Amino acid sequence: MSEQQNPFDNDALDFLVLLNARQQYSLWPAFAPVPAGWHNAAGPLTRSAAIEFIEANWHDMRPATQQTSSTAH
Repeated sequence: MSEQQNPFDNDALDFLVLLNARQQYSLWPAFAPVPAGWHNAAGPLTRSAAIEFIEANWHDMRPATQQTSSTAH
């Protein structure tokens, strides 16, 4: 029995960088359909280039709605 590699970990595949309405990014295999609520922000790219894009552009992991509503106590 051959071991199948998780497509998200496969450096040989091309990837998309997806973005949703909450300004959250996702690494996505280019062969897979883009899920509802997400759109292609970059790609297709190599896996490493897609990860670099996400690291360069996603500065705050919180959803956009929480980024603008900070409260001081």
